[in-house]
Amino acid sequence: QSFCVYIGRRGRCFLSSNFTITMASTTVGSELQTWDQHVSHFQEPISEHSPNQLGDINNTPAQGEGILIQQLAPADGGAGAWRLLGAAFVFEALLWGFPISFGVFQNYYSSLPQFAGNSNVALIGTIAQGACYLGAPASAALAKRFPKFQRQQIWLGWPLCILGLVAGSFTTTLPGLIATQGVMYGVGFVTLTYPIISFIDEWWIVRKGMAFGIISAASGASGIFMPFIIEALLKKYGYKTTLRAIALGMAVLTGPLLPFLKGRLPPAEQSAMAKTNWSFFRKPLFWIFCASTLLQGLGFFFPALYLPSYATAIGLSSTSGALILAIMSLAQVIGQFSCGYLSDKKMSVSALCIACSVMSTIAAFALWGLAKNLALLLVFGIVYGFFGYGFTTMRVGMGRAVSDDPSAAVATYAILVFLQGVGNILAGPISAGLLKKRIHVATYGIARYQSLVVFTGTCMSLSALVICLWYLRPNTMRKLLGGRM
Repeated sequence: QSFCVYIGRRGRCFLSSNFTITMASTTVGSELQTWDQHVSHFQEPISEHSPNQLGDINNTPAQGEGILIQQLAPADGGAGAWRLLGAAFVFEALLWGFPISFGVFQNYYSSLPQFAGNSNVALIGTIAQGACYLGAPASAALAKRFPKFQRQQIWLGWPLCILGLVAGSFTTTLPGLIATQGVMYGVGFVTLTYPIISFIDEWWIVRKGMAFGIISAASGASGIFMPFIIEALLKKYGYKTTLRAIALGMAVLTGPLLPFLKGRLPPAEQSAMAKTNWSFFRKPLFWIFCASTLLQGLGFFFPALYLPSYATAIGLSSTSGALILAIMSLAQVIGQFSCGYLSDKKMSVSALCIACSVMSTIAAFALWGLAKNLALLLVFGIVYGFFGYGFTTMRVGMGRAVSDDPSAAVATYAILVFLQGVGNILAGPISAGLLKKRIHVATYGIARYQSLVVFTGTCMSLSALVICLWYLRPNTMRKLLGGRM
């Protein structure tokens, strides 16, 4: 029975339990994670060997070899991989689900005498979400540059989120809420997120798209129930008690999961792989994906922000508006998981992006703009939730399309998150310029939201068009047609 050990950059040897393959013991691989990417296709598990055959897998010399053998946990499955993914799902659902449910807080704060008529109330949610998007490259770079301290980075960000809510519960001024519920919470969340993203990148290789699809769907899952819980707490107890209760709930539900947030690779190999391969910057397709993501992001956030007020404008109750968002969140869960899963099945990520953007365009122009009743708004929520949010799962596939070096995965992901976040920051100023008409229910987009609907649909269509034009280039068409042009 032959077997393989991998010799890392620092002379340490690793035995993968996922496969059986022969390799000379003197061969040096380029990167441990690159090695994983190539061999994880092998399905035959390694057979049991005695210590005399393999040596002790706990960092002891193999007999006659004078090398160290260390067994890695299996990637793309196994208890460790699923524990990490489960813990990450809960963190994403609760800690990211909270700021994206800020609309409930915004309505409540705006009804308080001390904040009534103050347009800066929206800054609380904008800053909390914006920090998570715009801070992505910095947090990812920190996690990548100092991999030995990724868990410490989580321990820095997690309490900052909790303390931000607790501190917010003691403030009575808008600047105080902006600093605590906005800045402290947003900075804390983005600080802890990218070490977790890095861990997922280590544990999930072949099924990476599915794994990130599950994580992305977490906020949709919490979006089904979290707004209703927050609204009920605010009505009964006010914002101070609500913030304290949410902080306590987050601490209790996520604290016990912190030990499960850990990487798969040994610290020595994490350090050896800390340098990112930036060659994807030289690939035109990367910039095409960047442009498509930026355009999609510019129109992406408006439906979630304005569907409740749109529903109220056509005579529906506030409960109906919340129901539409809940249905859209449910569709988001299914869409993000499905798109992530499909991106692992050798489907073209460009084709998936185009399909998501085209369907989002149709949903905006043909459903939202024409909606005059609850039924059509629910259909819009389902279609847009599935395809609009499904597009966001393509970040992993986009990264794989422009670089096969695992060291670039987190970097490309963070850059694309940043670009989508530009739309989040600009949503307020853009909508302020578009929502100037009076409501006229019989008109397309009930007049007041007409420009907003058109802007959303146009952004989605341009997102698809950018990728289409890239593949319609003569050189690309020649390759696709086997040189027949």
